[in-house]
Amino acid sequence: MRQILKRLLRRKSAALLQADYHRDGHIQGTNLVRTLRLKDLVSFGIAAIIGAGIFSTIGNASAAGGPGVSLLFIFTAIACGFSALCYAQFASSIPVSGSAYTYAYASFGELVAWIIGWDLLMEYAIGNIAVAISWSDYFTAVLRGIGLGIPEYLTMDYLSASRGYEAVQEMLTQGKVFTDLPSNLQQAHAAWQQAPAFAGIKFIADLPALGITVLITYLVYVGIKESKRTANFLVLLKLLVLLLVISVGAFYVNTDNWSPFAPNGITGILKGVSAVFFAYIGFDAISTTAEECENPQRDLPRAMIFSLIICTVLYVVLALILTGMVPYNELAVGDPLAFVFARVNLDFIAGIVAVSAIVAMASVLLVFQYGQPRIWMSMSRDGLLPGIFSSIHPKYRTPWFATIVTGFVVAVPALFMNLTEVTDLTSIGTLFAFVLVCGGILILDQKKGAPAENPGFRVPYINGKYTLPLILVTGIALLFIYNEAGVAAFFNMDGGWEIFQHKLPLLGFLLVAFVMTFYTFTRNLSLIPVLGLLTNLYLMSELGITNWTRFLAWLALGLVVYFVYGYRNSKLGKASVSTPVDTAETSS
Repeated sequence: MRQILKRLLRRKSAALLQADYHRDGHIQGTNLVRTLRLKDLVSFGIAAIIGAGIFSTIGNASAAGGPGVSLLFIFTAIACGFSALCYAQFASSIPVSGSAYTYAYASFGELVAWIIGWDLLMEYAIGNIAVAISWSDYFTAVLRGIGLGIPEYLTMDYLSASRGYEAVQEMLTQGKVFTDLPSNLQQAHAAWQQAPAFAGIKFIADLPALGITVLITYLVYVGIKESKRTANFLVLLKLLVLLLVISVGAFYVNTDNWSPFAPNGITGILKGVSAVFFAYIGFDAISTTAEECENPQRDLPRAMIFSLIICTVLYVVLALILTGMVPYNELAVGDPLAFVFARVNLDFIAGIVAVSAIVAMASVLLVFQYGQPRIWMSMSRDGLLPGIFSSIHPKYRTPWFATIVTGFVVAVPALFMNLTEVTDLTSIGTLFAFVLVCGGILILDQKKGAPAENPGFRVPYINGKYTLPLILVTGIALLFIYNEAGVAAFFNMDGGWEIFQHKLPLLGFLLVAFVMTFYTFTRNLSLIPVLGLLTNLYLMSELGITNWTRFLAWLALGLVVYFVYGYRNSKLGKASVSTPVDTAETSS
């Protein structure tokens, strides 16, 4: 049992991770094209970050928090900044594709590396499916606006049409008028009625979502140069539109709308935490490009930090512009940027913004569709997945099979499925990766042979011995001062298991927070990775027990796959048996 546990926790050193793919010739690990420079990486970061978040979720966050939501963007950027610094140290020390999976292998060991790799596959896949469906919604709306409508049953998934039809029928029996119903229900009703039937089954599919996924997958398949050019073009276009929104919108700002600055207090601002965090997802995807960078140790850390700073400035300014142009309580809409211009009778600008949303969605899909195959590739190199996943195309120098699989994994569900109920899995998966990366820095900093052996970016060391307990005590005091009722409700155990289960994530966070404070005080841990770990874990606790249950179920399925295939075929495990030197080098 001890030997099994030791094997599960066996780590790879930074040097071994970099040497591994050089000596494993059959997977052509060195044949990726190094063509990305700093500007390309920053462009990739902006392309991944600025997407559905800024074009949709910022509206609901502003409606809940008022102009004060701009402060939430700054707070969330700081929280993401902690993680970005940890990612930057790993990317500089271990410039190998694989992102958090590779970093976990170097710090926690093989089992945790598999778990985070499996988690990233879910995060990227579900995130891309959601983006493809959202892109389809914007695209078809623009087509309808210019009179080029596509049959409804070819722009919607089966479940949405079926449920929408049933909802409309129920409303009609209650005496409601069809034309007074929400437009999305009218479209679902039309899709169900118009759809052709084969063997009694309605044919309803989201073809635009399929089309954009196929197009983006093709760009990723044929090479990084083509993906780089496309990403750079889409980012430039997107930034120009956002600058247009800011420069034109500034002339329509009514400063009276900024008072009160936080109409619903801190509670109202914090309601937008999930939506605002969703707007920042993406900077970590830059780390998957490590083996295609000209100078990864220098450029990857800079690109992550630069892209995060640029996007934060844009987000804060946009939040102030939106809440200044119209009263905050009118912003609970799905297209807030277009809405505010339509509200002030600038329909032409509203149309430009709607088109730019299509561009934004496409660029996000491009970056994540590019990143996911490289996660498959890294796991395959280590023997945890079949070798074909790490096969490099002889002409295009891309992981061709992993790219095709990624295309199918995204395209097929986007064609038929309604993923409204599971999109939060993207956020919880990302936050989990952030937690492990921050924890990985803490572990490596406590071990000899940490990435300090490689010159490169390091997370600035700030002793958290006294600072972290002070922050914890201050946070508890502020909670009692400003949210005493909420604290009392949390510790009220009435309601049985049905109520108590929803408190489990936050209870888990509190336990970890006190444990981390103890270890920080006794072992002088670095403050930045500790704060990164705790802030991301807190955001995870806010996503609800339902998402935690689904997330843990996915991880449980991953463990089954690992013990059926990965554990038996792990190259690190085989090497430790045949080569005692490797065992000593890589053991934890």
